[in-house]
Amino acid sequence: MTLYAFLVFIHIFSAILGMGPGFVMIYIVKNATNMNELRHAYSIRNRLHIFVMVGGTLLLITGLLMGVLNPLLFQAGWYVASLVLFLIALALGPTFLSSRSKPIKALLESQSEERIPDEYYPLAKKLFFFERIENVIFMVVIALMITKPF
Repeated sequence: MTLYAFLVFIHIFSAILGMGPGFVMIYIVKNATNMNELRHAYSIRNRLHIFVMVGGTLLLITGLLMGVLNPLLFQAGWYVASLVLFLIALALGPTFLSSRSKPIKALLESQSEERIPDEYYPLAKKLFFFERIENVIFMVVIALMITKPF
């Protein structure tokens, strides 16, 4: 196996490891009916986020290393577009997702009742909106990687 083939192998596994859990993050918390379930669902999300971070980091590193080994990739439109979109999606985390998840975390810690408070739903709606945008970006990146259209 060549170094390039090994990087492709790691890249594909990183996509499964990193992007797969990211696509189900919303659905994990959607069906919670009380605060206990909601706290547990967000706990699961936090644990899955580790896979997303590790997989995403490996995706970026292996993708760039493949570009270094095959510099023609930097001239391929699909590769450059994928890289730019991936970096935009990564930037969504600390800019939009983090700021929208902090009030939810505070609510989960402060709420003593079992009923999910009404103020949770607009907060979750805003967070999930940006998570869906990120998921769409990642689906476009995956489609570009598979089809290499330009």
